[in-house]
Amino acid sequence: MKNLTYKISLLVVGLFATLSLSAQEISGVVKDSGGQPLVGVSVFVDGTTLGVSTDADGRYVIDIPDAKGKTLVFSCIGMRTQHVEIGNSTRIDTVLEEDANFLEETVVIGYATVKRKDLMGSVSSVDSKTLTAVPVTTVSEALSGRMAGVQVTATEGDPDAEIKIRVRGSGSITQDSSPLYIVDGFPVESISDIPASDIQSIDVLKDAFSTAIYGSRGANGVVLITTKGGTSGKFSVSYNGYWGQKWMANRDAIQVEDPYDFVRNQYELSMVRGTYEDDYMDYFGVYEDMDLYKGIQGNDWIQQVFGNTGTNMSHNVSVSGSTEKVRWTASYSHVGDNAIMTGSTYKRDNLNFKANFKPIKELEFDVNARYSHTTIMGSGSNSMNDAGSTSGNGRLKHSVQYAPIPIAGGAISGSDLEEDYGDNAPPLLSVADNDNKRVRRNWTVNGAVTWHIIKNLNLRVEAGLEDYTQENNRFYGLTTYYVGNTAQYQDH
Repeated sequence: MKNLTYKISLLVVGLFATLSLSAQEISGVVKDSGGQPLVGVSVFVDGTTLGVSTDADGRYVIDIPDAKGKTLVFSCIGMRTQHVEIGNSTRIDTVLEEDANFLEETVVIGYATVKRKDLMGSVSSVDSKTLTAVPVTTVSEALSGRMAGVQVTATEGDPDAEIKIRVRGSGSITQDSSPLYIVDGFPVESISDIPASDIQSIDVLKDAFSTAIYGSRGANGVVLITTKGGTSGKFSVSYNGYWGQKWMANRDAIQVEDPYDFVRNQYELSMVRGTYEDDYMDYFGVYEDMDLYKGIQGNDWIQQVFGNTGTNMSHNVSVSGSTEKVRWTASYSHVGDNAIMTGSTYKRDNLNFKANFKPIKELEFDVNARYSHTTIMGSGSNSMNDAGSTSGNGRLKHSVQYAPIPIAGGAISGSDLEEDYGDNAPPLLSVADNDNKRVRRNWTVNGAVTWHIIKNLNLRVEAGLEDYTQENNRFYGLTTYYVGNTAQYQDH
């Protein structure tokens, strides 16, 4: 009996020994490239449902039956998935690198993170590669035609012309239809002073679900911009630049009358109106002298005003790095744009600094600082507001309809409407009489403190400051509506 009991005991011990030998226990620590432990990383056996998650210290323990020839997978949102062959290892420590394209997987909406597939068509996105591939002056121009459900239009030909962004076709007769702009978690008035080379990604929220957290301010859509941050684990210096030329498209499609055809048409018009003596003879002489205009070279005002070969250039230098507790990036960019219209130029200089400081794993600090200095010369190609305002005349309209030959006494128009004022002023004179210089400075500083209280419970406090100033120096010549309709000038 004792022998039987002894044999059974040996058999049971052998079975447990066999089971323990066939189950391989693997442990380890998962960290980011900065040496900080990662919480909530999924660790599972490839091709199975067996898996665990890392704890607050980034540690994990997993038992794998028959581990020979199998692969351990480490996966986390915002990090690159890593595959490690198990072999005979009992401890596997790994470092996960950040995935620069993680926003393609998730979208941050206020304080919530939502999978893109759950938002369906309510979000449109543009990444940094798309933005930097297009040589444009402002970020708004780079968005044109690249987002479904987002309309981007320029109001005029000025290098600093307002770029209107409309989401979901929203529009109002009396109210502003511009979307809400959020840069690195903070609302801003405009994105025109942010270099495209400093932006990591842009997401546009279009439906009620994704914009609800922003309340009434998000009624016209929300534009979320994430700027580039420091790269973990290494020091890097990068440069991005371009230079290009631009000129008027389809110039040959615009036909300009020669002096003879113009004078003949004016004669026919005066006969129809019955103003031959008052309109035609005062400006062009008698009908019998019409042949004098044959073979005369006229003025191509469109070519003279808008025929310049414009140039645009951009330089961007960024420096970034990180340690175990700090990630930072600093950049400088310069944009220069000489427009095709005479006297129109645009220059902008930007400084940007962004840092993340994590002294302990429970506490995190973020700081962003941006400065821009913009200088704009010229008043645009079609800067007209309502009649009676102090804006300039429409240079584009004048260059198209002005006579190809000088007209005696036609320097100043007598019209009471601004849109018709200056029609008889030579286009180059109209440009010179509407000279304008604007200098714009913009400071934006914001910061945040995040306290990781417990797992899935964080307290974040944010604060921001924005300072915007603009100096506008405007010259009004004699051919402008403002001078012609201001009492102090009418008697002089």
